[in-house]
Amino acid sequence: MSERAALIPTGRAALLVVAAAPLALLLAVLAPALWTLAPALGTAVLALVLLDAVLAGRISSADLNVQGDVEVGEEGWLRLDALFAGGLRSRVDCALAADPRLLPGGRAEAALERTGGNAWHAAIPFRPVRRGTGEVEDLWLRWTGPLGLGARQLQRAIERPVRVWPNLAPVRSPALQTFLRDAQFGILARRMRGEGTMFEALAEFEPGMDKRRIDWKASARHAHLYAKEYEADRNNQIVFAFDCGAAMSEPVAGLPRIDRAVSAALATAYVALKGGDRTALFGFAARPELFTPFVTDPRDFQRLHRAAAALDYHAQEPNFTLALASLSSRLQRRSLVVVFSDFTDPTSAELMVESISRLTNRHLVLFVTMADEELTSLATAAPDDMQHLAMAVSADGLLRQRALVLGKLRQIGVDVIEAPWDRIGTRLLDAYLAIKRKGSIG
Repeated sequence: MSERAALIPTGRAALLVVAAAPLALLLAVLAPALWTLAPALGTAVLALVLLDAVLAGRISSADLNVQGDVEVGEEGWLRLDALFAGGLRSRVDCALAADPRLLPGGRAEAALERTGGNAWHAAIPFRPVRRGTGEVEDLWLRWTGPLGLGARQLQRAIERPVRVWPNLAPVRSPALQTFLRDAQFGILARRMRGEGTMFEALAEFEPGMDKRRIDWKASARHAHLYAKEYEADRNNQIVFAFDCGAAMSEPVAGLPRIDRAVSAALATAYVALKGGDRTALFGFAARPELFTPFVTDPRDFQRLHRAAAALDYHAQEPNFTLALASLSSRLQRRSLVVVFSDFTDPTSAELMVESISRLTNRHLVLFVTMADEELTSLATAAPDDMQHLAMAVSADGLLRQRALVLGKLRQIGVDVIEAPWDRIGTRLLDAYLAIKRKGSIG
């Protein structure tokens, strides 16, 4: 695209013309012989606009630094540096057009600050709200002359992609890193002892130990009570199954539910890989869309990260029957299947419960859903009028239906986690560690 900047009037010039119009009309009424002064006044204003735009100077360079990779929900930056060849400027502004997943409404504006001499700079923050690849499309740069009447404007096509990845903030959290660092010195191993299925060692029996674990033969040989210690199984298979349908694509606290679920799952997957288990991701909506090979090495965690970025958002309802039947046919051994989903109506919930019940015949299932805080607030708020009362009654009915569905899942042997969006990560990790200690997967 041509770098030639267009000369344009500013809003101040438009106000000056509007203010001059009544004066020209009044002059024409009171002194008709001087009517030629009105065009002369307009010409003078136009000359001032052109002179001011020329005084603004020419631009030498405009460089937009686009951050190519950013995590969903985290802050990124677009940095613009402009250098002018002489001239006098009272103001420099820019505007950007981009994918709506990057900028609200697909547009952002900012005023540049002088950094010295003829150099100007702007840093534009953005916070992507969806995963995928967005594009910064166009840049508009406008610099105004010293009088504020005329300006020059440059438009340039940018077309630079920005890859929006799943958020790994839970993986990088100090609490999780401290936990994993302690695990390297045996704390995790000790936590895993006691209820697993793999024999670890004999230890002196102490008060509080399960008496059923006493090794009577060893105790008789040594004339002292000894108990068996077990370690939780390793090399378990864990599948994180994501419902990518309409309900999970709805936002909670500014981000889609599925993105909250992906962050929680990746944190647990990272711990599972560190603990020697195998993890995979499965995504579905109207049909299965993603099934990754099992990852066994923590160094291959990035494979899960990249695969999670490919989980798309869908407006249709998920097909649990097809998806979970397809998943079950691909699993050759007993696995822990963690299902992230949400539901809005009883009919779809019944189909979900029926499909999950068939999955529990061979596998251990953990169902994770985010508590609907909006419904809870509506149901518990004191009604001010009949409309608010009706809303509270409807919300309470929906919460009762939700509790009924979760109760049915528990009855068929499914572990259920229902928590606010900012707690599902820790709740899921605790549930996984508890299951691993018991050796329930293998």
